[in-house]
Amino acid sequence: EGAIVVHSLKWHDEVRNHDELAPREVEVGEEEIEQALQLAERMTIEDLSDFHDEYREALEDIIAAKAEGKPLPAPAEDGGKEKGEVVDLMAALNASVAAAKESRGEDGKDATVHEMRPSKKTARKTPAKKTAAKEKPTASKKPAKKRSAS
Repeated sequence: EGAIVVHSLKWHDEVRNHDELAPREVEVGEEEIEQALQLAERMTIEDLSDFHDEYREALEDIIAAKAEGKPLPAPAEDGGKEKGEVVDLMAALNASVAAAKESRGEDGKDATVHEMRPSKKTARKTPAKKTAAKEKPTASKKPAKKRSAS
């Protein structure tokens, strides 16, 4: 019904109705269609001869070497990623902050310190505490006498 659905689920409650997955109907104007076609044409490459899959070529060389019983070809030295310089991010950040302060003429020597006024404390009304109901006193507060079993 216009939808391709792949399920690799284990439980029946995980399966959804394909109607939920189908794309919604939308109206597209002629101008939008024309723009989409122009974009597709600009991105299309006619001659693909300049492209080749280096991974596939290397894999085919390995397969051929194994099939013939030859030693595996060594990885290409120039095919690896270039190693970059390790940067200490905190040092770079501190240097950047220092440079920014210097460019603004801030050296910290002319800083003024102002005393903070104490904040006004607002009187808070605390809700009345609920008191627990008093328990009725027991008949006797004297400890019970121990009775011996006889």
